[in-house]
Amino acid sequence: MEHLFWIGFVAAALAGLYALLQTKKVMSFSEGTERMKEIAGAIRSGAGAYLKRQYKTVLPVFAVIFVVLCVMAFASGGKMLSQFTPFAFLSGGLWSLLAGFIGMKIATHANSRTAQASSEGLNKGLRVAFSAGSVMGFTVVALGIFDVTLWYVLLRYVFPIPEGTDIPRYIGNIMVMNGMGASFMALFARVGGGIYTKAADVGADLVGKVEKKIPEDDPRNPATIADNVGDNVGDVAGMGADLYESYVGSILATFALSAMGGYGFEGMFLPLMLAASGIVCSVIGSQLVRVKEGASQMKLLNTLRKGTYTAAVLSAVAAGPLTYFIFRSVEGASWLGIYIAILCGLVAGCLIGFFTEFFTSESYKPTRDLAATSQTGYATIVIGGISLGMESALTSILIVCAAVLVSYYAAGGTHEILDASGHFAMSFNRGLYGIGIAGVGMLSTLGITLATDAYGPVADNAGGIAQMAGMDPKVRERTDALDSLGNTTAATGKGFAIGSASLTSLALLVSYVNIIQEKTSQVLDFSIINPPVLIGMFIGAMLVFVFAAVTMNGVERAAQSVVIEVRRQFREIPGILEGTATPEYARCVSICTKGALREMVVPAVMAVVVPIAAGLILGPTGVVGLLAGVSVAGFAVSVFMSNAGGAWDNAKKYIEEGHFGGKGSKPHKASVVGDTIGDPFKDTSGPSLNILIKLCATVSIVFSGLIALIHLL
Repeated sequence: MEHLFWIGFVAAALAGLYALLQTKKVMSFSEGTERMKEIAGAIRSGAGAYLKRQYKTVLPVFAVIFVVLCVMAFASGGKMLSQFTPFAFLSGGLWSLLAGFIGMKIATHANSRTAQASSEGLNKGLRVAFSAGSVMGFTVVALGIFDVTLWYVLLRYVFPIPEGTDIPRYIGNIMVMNGMGASFMALFARVGGGIYTKAADVGADLVGKVEKKIPEDDPRNPATIADNVGDNVGDVAGMGADLYESYVGSILATFALSAMGGYGFEGMFLPLMLAASGIVCSVIGSQLVRVKEGASQMKLLNTLRKGTYTAAVLSAVAAGPLTYFIFRSVEGASWLGIYIAILCGLVAGCLIGFFTEFFTSESYKPTRDLAATSQTGYATIVIGGISLGMESALTSILIVCAAVLVSYYAAGGTHEILDASGHFAMSFNRGLYGIGIAGVGMLSTLGITLATDAYGPVADNAGGIAQMAGMDPKVRERTDALDSLGNTTAATGKGFAIGSASLTSLALLVSYVNIIQEKTSQVLDFSIINPPVLIGMFIGAMLVFVFAAVTMNGVERAAQSVVIEVRRQFREIPGILEGTATPEYARCVSICTKGALREMVVPAVMAVVVPIAAGLILGPTGVVGLLAGVSVAGFAVSVFMSNAGGAWDNAKKYIEEGHFGGKGSKPHKASVVGDTIGDPFKDTSGPSLNILIKLCATVSIVFSGLIALIHLL
């Protein structure tokens, strides 16, 4: 199997080709009137300017970490850190950056085209927006598989391998460190983009909708262009970098577990083939996304489900023979058990998606009940949203727990933990491989899953353009229907990301333990009653809350600046409300850009510094506790924040459809406040936590040599 990894290049080319075809399809549609082109151009210009400044801000930080990694790698002759890791760190960051950038470019070209297509019919608008989302989905998959395959080929055939080395273990341990660059770039993109988009959104809503009582995306609102720019830099570019990191991280973690479980190259080849077959299944599922004019939210939701569920079923069917042919000759391996683990991941992903929809979609009771609480004021809708988000964590956590348990035992895991030499027993590691491959199965159809997520911001932008360009109100009704569905699918995408993060984080934690054990002859005490482990767990849980607080504060400070600026323009520029004067849109764009770039650095650096500091002070066992605390608390808090925010947003849209008094009513004003609170929940802090979980783990693995040198050698 070790010589068949070239198939990864073929799969990457297939995904890239489909993304290119979808790009040409999107660009073939009309961009609309000159006014629509002008608005779309302003959004495109603002998004591009922000990303350029973001990359300039990130570059020095990457350079510093690259130098540190080079010193660790070359000063120790590769004993403390592989000499390939610094360069893999850069390549991972580059691909993550590129995934977000390409998605943002197509989204900013598709927004006005979606608005124009929606003037001709709901299905046509959906197809344009979904095709743009497909470009993002399949670009992420193409770049992810290409990166993994390229590094495998370089390590196996180009760079020299030390004599007497267990080659699969050697390659697996190096490649699991390659995810640090992607995670680091993803965190910058998610946090920076999230702060930008929510600062603009909050500023536009509080002054425009609440104080001045003008519609959403009204051209009289000075923050409306910044708001639409934010949809692209946060919900598209940030999300693309995020899901790229999740996708690659799950594959690399399984590579390392394969070597530990004695599955060799066969165990590494299976996740690559699952990803490759998932591309074909996603292409087929994408062709089923169609809807009739006047479709309800439930019918819109069902048409996307048809595509994603079909892809998942096809992937499940394909995984059976793939697992059999790859593992049939591996001694002691149960191909059927591994196949069951893959099914666990696929089923868990679909269930997480369904229950996320249940708690966040206006088609279901929880969000409708939340909307009803707006009738009694601001406080009740805030309380209701918080309780709904907390309740929603129940199903996601239980689903992941069941997936972990079944996949572990199905793949051959036992209660046996340590063998006579103090290393993890083979059966235990094979069970952990089952958990890792379940995570790969969950993300195997990421092409279509991400497409259903990424189309939402395109539809949101299309609605803004329709409003600002003065198009027929029917167009805005159609784009609002697509946008409302997009809020639900976005929450589903975040559910997939955090669900896979929980599985991947466990795999990375075990990889860390195994790597530490290989660097010392000591038997370390990782039990929860060991004080460093317990202290590490408290610090990990604390990090989740402090990280969420810092990112929320970043939104708050940036939003205050936008609110002050919007109020100033309404006060000092006569004629804005009458429509006789043009607001200074560029000033709000500039304020959001500066605020986001200023506020994104501290959370990203925190995710790197805290695991290293914990290791230096508490030792390797303390790091294990920290990773456990971050994973458990991060999972629960991320689900809570993402789902609460999604429910608040859709409760507002449900009221705007005419329920409980409709737009301008007191319930509507209360729902706007709830949505404003939910914005940083669902688009900044919540989705950033799944990256925090994996970044802490990969940083710990990369710096394990330094920690071992100080504490164990």
